[in-house]
Amino acid sequence: MTQTQEGPRHQDIPPGPLGMLAGAAWQALLIAGTASLVLGILVLAWPEASLFVAGLLFGLFLLFSGVMQLVAAFGTHTTTALRVMAFISGALSILLGLLCFRGATQSTLLLALWIGIGWLFRGITETLAAATDAAMPARGWHIFLGIVNALAGVVLIVSPLESARVLMVLGGIWLLAVGAVEIVTAFQVRARARNLPPGA
Repeated sequence: MTQTQEGPRHQDIPPGPLGMLAGAAWQALLIAGTASLVLGILVLAWPEASLFVAGLLFGLFLLFSGVMQLVAAFGTHTTTALRVMAFISGALSILLGLLCFRGATQSTLLLALWIGIGWLFRGITETLAAATDAAMPARGWHIFLGIVNALAGVVLIVSPLESARVLMVLGGIWLLAVGAVEIVTAFQVRARARNLPPGA
């Protein structure tokens, strides 16, 4: 009975530690790739609904982050100044999180502004770090990418709603591309696993 159940397994991928690892790897890649494809299709089919869901998740994140910061403000043995900063930051995060639940527009606006400010600061930091460090590898590329990040952040801050919709469409396309690559890679891993020596 056991031999009958294991027959297809032996014909597909040889038994052994490497075979088991390869079998799990290609299945995980296939599942991840399929999930990316499905999510990308959903995002491209309903970009407005996707923005709304992303905004709600962002609101939940802000609420959770704010509560954790308030707990840290009252529960840690730090200086008074750090506790005050943690309390203000936590209260602000909770307030912004609650604003996300007032409507799709507010949550999308806050999410786009949050991403835009993050990209702006990251771009400025990366550009300055590359410009001041002559020994940095691929220094020119870091400067270029830093400027692009900063400009993208400025665009998001200036026109957050329109930019967020464009980002959602680009994100859907990116998910489709990642999903296709992962599925192709999964079948390549499976094909190579079949050529493993038995017991490897």
